[in-house]
Amino acid sequence: MTAPKKATAGGSTAAEVPTTTSPVKAGIGPMVGAIFLMATSAIGPGFLTQTSVFTVQIGAAFAFAILLSILVDIAIQLNVWRILGVSGLRASELANEILPGLGWFLAILVGIGGLVFNIGNIAGTGLGVQALTGGSVDPKIGGAISAIIAIVVFLWKRAGAALDVIVGILGALMILLMLYVAISSHPPVAEAMRQTIAPEKIDFKIITTLIGGSVGGYIVFAGVHRLIDAGHTGPENLDYLTKSSITGIIVTGIMRVLLFLAVLGVVTTGVALSKDNTAADVFYQAAGEFGRRAFGLVLWAAGLSSVIGASFTSVSFLTKQGFDPKKRGWLTVGFIVISSVIYLFVGSAPQKLLIFAGAFNGLILPIGFAVVLWAGFFRKDLLKGWEPPKWTLYVGLIVLVGCAWMGWSSISRLPEIWA
Repeated sequence: MTAPKKATAGGSTAAEVPTTTSPVKAGIGPMVGAIFLMATSAIGPGFLTQTSVFTVQIGAAFAFAILLSILVDIAIQLNVWRILGVSGLRASELANEILPGLGWFLAILVGIGGLVFNIGNIAGTGLGVQALTGGSVDPKIGGAISAIIAIVVFLWKRAGAALDVIVGILGALMILLMLYVAISSHPPVAEAMRQTIAPEKIDFKIITTLIGGSVGGYIVFAGVHRLIDAGHTGPENLDYLTKSSITGIIVTGIMRVLLFLAVLGVVTTGVALSKDNTAADVFYQAAGEFGRRAFGLVLWAAGLSSVIGASFTSVSFLTKQGFDPKKRGWLTVGFIVISSVIYLFVGSAPQKLLIFAGAFNGLILPIGFAVVLWAGFFRKDLLKGWEPPKWTLYVGLIVLVGCAWMGWSSISRLPEIWA
């Protein structure tokens, strides 16, 4: 007679997990890489601008929008990381298992969106270098240097380990600098906490924009794809996957809150911020010339980490597991080179192309998340016998309806582009 099985994370029991395989030795490196790959992909140049502008518009009430975005993040990430991680399949591979061809359609959407937005990410690194050097370096030169750094990461002999280290360093740098500026701006923390629960103003357009920018497109899949690449998959690694996803959500939330508090502290002083570059002006008003340079460093770190995240995740959708690592590395390099060349010749991503890619991006999350939930509800064979907790699936289903609405809204705006 066998002893009773202990419960595992997620509400399942070991009896529900028909495996005797020992967990892959789970090092801290891939976890750190996955956590910061997700967090820094979510906190890119666009997020810095959005948070600054929205906080100026609605003040402390923006705390409520951040709380909602974090709750949505939890509902999505817990399902995505654990279901994909346990299955050992990337999102595109899982989609092809459920409906042949759907995964390649998803990969095309990610490829288009990732390539266009990468142009914006490289532009962000260029502007960051310009601000960091006090305007002495041309943005195109800064963008080119940053692209070369990203290329070196993927050409490194141990590219996965190099990626883990650099995104971890960039993420930690962003947190420390935003913490300093947030403290320097003396934000009304008590008021922000009050309006987190009882906001004086609710703007659903701001909320949907924030959620779409935080977990939309490739971002939601970036971290777990890194863990799948590192081999930390299967029911035996469920605890590791759960811990990684929760930590990633916390780190992302901290970065969002720190940036919000930094902006709020400046806004409450009544200072009129520049409309052309609100985020940069926030850092300057809070910490003087050091703040301006710190903003340049944060923008550069956000841009570079987003270049790495977008390139890694896009190519992970476009290739299968087992694909020659060297060829995959060169494909990723090619992805960065194409984005860089377009930026160097054009100066930024064409506005209509960005809007078009943004609309496509709106389809990625609902399709990809629907695939994940379908596997959770109906394809236990793909999950090696593990059963996700029903509450996470049903909460995810509610969030999926909202994601589908946001996706439809973005697609419905396409005719306006060519009007």
